[in-house]
Amino acid sequence: MATLIPDAERNYLADQEAARITHLSLHEGSPGVTGANEAAGGSPAYARKAVTFNAAGAVGPLGASAQPATVGVAWSSEVTFDVDAATYSHWGAWSAASAGTFRQGNVLSSSQSPTGQAQIKLSIGVGPFAGA
Repeated sequence: MATLIPDAERNYLADQEAARITHLSLHEGSPGVTGANEAAGGSPAYARKAVTFNAAGAVGPLGASAQPATVGVAWSSEVTFDVDAATYSHWGAWSAASAGTFRQGNVLSSSQSPTGQAQIKLSIGVGPFAGA
């Protein structure tokens, strides 16, 4: 039997998850459960980026075509990373700009492989019931 969870509860849980995330990261491989393979180097140097989230279930800050109102999903602002030449395949979410607690990570919608110093833009949606 499927678990029945009202939309208001899905949105509440997504908001709780988003509130624990303050920074996003890029990774050159799977971050696993520890935040491994985080990007480094470059000039200007790579650094985690501060992020904010809208209320779950509402259209995200990038607009309805990029971040449609989705029950159980809180959309993030867009952040821009300075990166060195490498292949970036995953993102991560953290509780701090350095060190901190790794909250989650996943694959990028498509890997990015700049051949020199570049910028990569990223925004994510979080929530335990994404796509619900």
